[in-house]
Amino acid sequence: MESISSEVRLKVAQCFRTLSSSSADHTDVFDALETLNSYLDDGAESSSCTAAEREEFRRTHYSRTLRVLVGQLQADWTHSLSAAQRSQLWDPLFLKGPPDQALLVLLEAVTQPSAGLDRLVSVTERFLQGGRLADLLWSFCLGSVPSDSAQLRETLLARLAALPDLTANRLHPNNRPLFTPQRFYPLLASEMLAALERTCRALRDGVDCSLTFVAQTLGKVCLQGHSGPVLAVMAPRLAVCTRSDMVWQRVSWKLLQDVPERCMESVLTGLLQAADSPDAFSRIAGNLVLTNKKAEFVLTHKVLLLQYKYETRVLRTVLGYLASDRDRRPLLIQVLRSVSQAWANPSAVKHTPQEQQLYVSKALLLAASLLTDAELQELRSDLLQCLLGGMQSHLDSSAVGIRTLGLVVGECLSARMDLSGTKLKFEVQSISVQMTKVLLHMEDRFSVSGFLVLRQAAMVALTAVDSVPVTQYLTTEFYSLNYSLRQRLDILEVLALAAQELSKPAADKVTAAASGLTPYQSNSAAGWRQEVEKRIQNKTKRISKGSGQPRAGAAPNRYAPVAGYFFFPLLRNYDKPEVTFDLLGSDHLVLGRLIHTLGLFMHLAVNAPIAAQMGAALLDFVWAVRYHADPTVRRGVLFAVCSVFLSMPSQALMMDLSQQLLETRTWLADVAEADPDADCRNLAVQSLVLLDQNLKKQLQNPNGLSLEP
Repeated sequence: MESISSEVRLKVAQCFRTLSSSSADHTDVFDALETLNSYLDDGAESSSCTAAEREEFRRTHYSRTLRVLVGQLQADWTHSLSAAQRSQLWDPLFLKGPPDQALLVLLEAVTQPSAGLDRLVSVTERFLQGGRLADLLWSFCLGSVPSDSAQLRETLLARLAALPDLTANRLHPNNRPLFTPQRFYPLLASEMLAALERTCRALRDGVDCSLTFVAQTLGKVCLQGHSGPVLAVMAPRLAVCTRSDMVWQRVSWKLLQDVPERCMESVLTGLLQAADSPDAFSRIAGNLVLTNKKAEFVLTHKVLLLQYKYETRVLRTVLGYLASDRDRRPLLIQVLRSVSQAWANPSAVKHTPQEQQLYVSKALLLAASLLTDAELQELRSDLLQCLLGGMQSHLDSSAVGIRTLGLVVGECLSARMDLSGTKLKFEVQSISVQMTKVLLHMEDRFSVSGFLVLRQAAMVALTAVDSVPVTQYLTTEFYSLNYSLRQRLDILEVLALAAQELSKPAADKVTAAASGLTPYQSNSAAGWRQEVEKRIQNKTKRISKGSGQPRAGAAPNRYAPVAGYFFFPLLRNYDKPEVTFDLLGSDHLVLGRLIHTLGLFMHLAVNAPIAAQMGAALLDFVWAVRYHADPTVRRGVLFAVCSVFLSMPSQALMMDLSQQLLETRTWLADVAEADPDADCRNLAVQSLVLLDQNLKKQLQNPNGLSLEP
């Protein structure tokens, strides 16, 4: 053995002298490179060296050989190498030898000032692209690393996990794409999977393997904050492979068991976010929570009670994992007890953020939903104590959100606990009408900047969120006693703005912020004309038209189901004069605003099932005041008529209102010709155009049902 060592040492030393000599012939240099290559794996068929000599070279001389090559990058002979010679003589020395030593030398050379940087970067890139990381990991799995030591492992792990940072510091702004975190860490994950695949094959063949280094690599990159891209690649693959393969399950479980304790939290939290279901996480992790104290702490305490940044999906994964195995279910009960105590703790309710309380509430309800009836009976007294104490703690809070959270959790938890079928039911939204009443009567006693706009925005928001009770209250109060004309006009404006809010798609919804709300001007004839013109343009068919805006995505109309609550109550008492309110008499300003608001409700109800009924009622209402002396009222009547023609289905318009249409057409013609107000004449002309379009459509297809208004 000593003779083999001496012989290899002498040959290698002679090669080094040749490479380092400035007067050496290029032929001697090429021979020296061939000799060094013969000691690597691809020289196994050569008769110039034995297996023992190759092993000695790999163990003792390989790293020094690479450093000599790096030091000679500025030598004349390196520049005389052709591309083919580099590929055959120089590159293989970095790509065919022990991958751990090669990677360390390459990263050391790339990250420090050295000659031939481009050459080193290219070889490093080929090293990564050629699957050498998988070879490196596999060599540690087999225990075949020539010079393995704790110091070597730690250095290699540090360099491997920080490779993107090391190369970026040296190569910026000319870093290679493969060295960026977005490319390198998914590549490293794929190489770890390849090493695990080789491990599974070896185990089937009866070969023992170690996953310690792979687990250390996984833990290191996750600890440094790269669990997302790594486990996004590994988790789906592990979930598939462990579905029916027991060997893969053993390998996956052992991989996580060997993760260092200080890295366990980073790996598990990343895996929880990457796993697509509790079953997938269970197959990958096995009973790790029962065998590893750090894993138990993370999964049963820290993720549930100390952190609240995760999505609800992560909570479902954790709790579903605990519930999916008989041996782990005692931990689910333990978790439910600790979470319920945290939820009911008065100090926690007072001093923890509302987001964390919502997170704990979700965990409590999800855990309770996973209990069997027998487990629920066992925990009934604990849960009842939690329910009573927790609700009291939440209801004592001054924050509306905390109180609401207590009511919702109490409602859901009582429904889960009570096996007899009875449950608590709370009215969480019953304050909307009271708030609207307060706002309607509120006065600006303290000269608040933007008071009117803010008050209006709040009432619009309440009406849009809780439409039916608030609308019923406002429409009733409109005809009540002891209201000023200003308050009645406020009611109409709030209803109009809320109806517009509800009719908009969710993506285009106008928020209730003060900057987003402006009182609509019902007396603006220009605004009416623009609206009617817009609808006429939409109904007019053209042979060609320039490119317009992209179509908005389909979204439900939230106004259509509640349109009747806005519309019909305002038609009930208009002809009953009160002591302080005479709609058909002196209060014609409110009458004009009312008619315009009803026309707006009609306009927004296009395609709603109730549109035909609303149109018939609106025409009956405005017919009595069509010759009103105030032009504001006449404009409102004409706008309402236009809205009926625009929003009612053509078939319903012709069939239900056929008798009124001829008389309406005659009246519109008279207004268009003789009304003293120019705006009224223009609106009458537009109404005639709409009516003629509907008549023409029905005459062209008298038996067809039109689905368009």
